[in-house]
Amino acid sequence: MSPTLAVECKNLKKSYYVGTQEIPALRGADLAVNTGELMMLVGPSGCGKTTLISIVAGILGHDEGSCVVFGNNFSTMSAGQRTKYRSENIGFVFQAFNLIPALNAAENVAVPLLIRGMSQSRAVARAKDMLEMVGLKDRFRSYPAQLSGGQQQRVAIARALIHDPKLIVCDEPTSALDAETGHSVMEIMRNVVLRGDRALVIVTHDSRIFSFADRVAHLNDGQIGKITTPAEALATH
Repeated sequence: MSPTLAVECKNLKKSYYVGTQEIPALRGADLAVNTGELMMLVGPSGCGKTTLISIVAGILGHDEGSCVVFGNNFSTMSAGQRTKYRSENIGFVFQAFNLIPALNAAENVAVPLLIRGMSQSRAVARAKDMLEMVGLKDRFRSYPAQLSGGQQQRVAIARALIHDPKLIVCDEPTSALDAETGHSVMEIMRNVVLRGDRALVIVTHDSRIFSFADRVAHLNDGQIGKITTPAEALATH
């Protein structure tokens, strides 16, 4: 694997089963993401985008092919090793937010640091800094049920970034945000990859943020059909 590659997936195949019926999600997907790159994945609903990024993030296994992330092949790791690697190196923004209802915003954002053994006081202090960065300075103590969808989205993004991961994977990170807030959040995430040793992969239907990408991968029927510039993607969207 080239040292310039953050992610290298080759011939990835993944199927789900309903009873005995096989439903293919990925049919031989190939994807290469460079360090210092923001790659966006676009395509129709049900084409395999969320499955692909879940495999890249080490959350989901695959049936065939290979997926190597910063030189690490999840297929050769034990479940414990994968969990440890994810906690230290990968940030994931789920489309459904996945916030913990019983924790306030700062506590939710602090979770990745607590898992790594940081004291609660230090972790929450760091979490407040991250929440301020995403425009939620006045909502530290608010619980998820007290936040709008857009505010919950920003809490989820802050949580994904707080442990300074090498790879950030996002599923529709701006879907619940207005244009101005979405632009601000994308600027934050764009600055992360500008460091050069990080990478960001975003699944999106939001053409308003295409301009933040370096490249756009078009997924259809479980395969990457083409990779274009943001301008080309916008012209055909």
